[in-house]
Amino acid sequence: MTDILVERLGGLSVAERRVEIVERKGLGHPDSICDAIMEGVTLALSREYMKRFGVILHHNIDKGLLVAGEVERRFGGGRVVEPMRLIFGDRATFKMDDRTIPINDIAVDTAKQWFSDNLRFVDPESHVRYQVEIKHASLELQDIFKRGGGVFGANDTSAAVGYAPLTETERLVLESEIYLNSKDFKDRFPETGEDIKIMGFRRDRDLTLTIAMPFIDRYITDEDTYFEKKGLTHEAIEDLVKTKANSLEKVQVSLNTLDREGRGLGGMYLSVLGTSAEDADSGEVGRGNRVNGIIALNRPSAAEAAAGKNAVSHVGKIYNILTHKMAHTIYENVDGIKEVYVWLASQIGVPVNEPVIASAQVLLEHRASFSSISGKIKEIINKELSEIELFCNELLQGKYPVC
Repeated sequence: MTDILVERLGGLSVAERRVEIVERKGLGHPDSICDAIMEGVTLALSREYMKRFGVILHHNIDKGLLVAGEVERRFGGGRVVEPMRLIFGDRATFKMDDRTIPINDIAVDTAKQWFSDNLRFVDPESHVRYQVEIKHASLELQDIFKRGGGVFGANDTSAAVGYAPLTETERLVLESEIYLNSKDFKDRFPETGEDIKIMGFRRDRDLTLTIAMPFIDRYITDEDTYFEKKGLTHEAIEDLVKTKANSLEKVQVSLNTLDREGRGLGGMYLSVLGTSAEDADSGEVGRGNRVNGIIALNRPSAAEAAAGKNAVSHVGKIYNILTHKMAHTIYENVDGIKEVYVWLASQIGVPVNEPVIASAQVLLEHRASFSSISGKIKEIINKELSEIELFCNELLQGKYPVC
């Protein structure tokens, strides 16, 4: 069993503090696109390795860059002048027992399928160019996968932290973007694009949601049409948020605040493809949401990007997601906890179920017994570590989102 340190915290929970800031980058944001596609590639590669060899081989596809293209926007529908470019990077095992794995084909096919499934106005054949820069893995890291013994050794020295529960601000930011990119919302408002970014600012019990969301130019015939559709969309978002808010006294929604009437195309957030990667903003793995779907500035967070890392030895993925899972399990099953943080750190080569540091920090409800709670927390963390092989298999199945 791992020696676990449980520490009692004092002070206010995040939800009780006067100021809170939370961000979410939506489905079509360039950073989210990179995370989602590189994650898809590692899952596809893992399936191929298992199919051919019955084991996951060393790979990490956690370096990726989406280079913005160029478009010409027009009322009634613009055009793509220069396609976006998606660059795949880092390392993989290309060959075993004289059998070669088509790494490049798997990467490109995965990306094309993701674009087809998620971005309605992006043609993966004509709107994106693909550049695969995945290289051969190092011999020492490959050897981790040949040593046997059940649980793999960590292929990096790394650390992660997860927490629970989400605050109301965190939940509203997360749920709002998910709904704005849902099929139901897009059926009602097909003119809205997928590149949605939400920033939540809470001061005391007042929350402001600043939302950026492009409108597809083929649905917009003139400036009046744009602002009319924007107004209807704004009302729908306000109605949604107010129904989901519980303890907040006031929620204000601001949509596309850069807009200015009377400035023509320069005063409206129009898009040809629904993503700013068409010409305004490039994307990169690791710059987007954390594994719980948000960027919460009041919370501690790890530096590792989980997307694209292999799910059996890379603690940059395993611990990032597992700490959040542990924290939520603790919060849901141990009475008296107001807020909990779980920390794990690895040492390269040491089995991933044997972290060199395992710790929990808890903020307790009034009159809760720390000694009683501490023992239960240790039991949960040790149980989760003992079942890490099952957890890694769930990661391989894509059960836990990474962005």
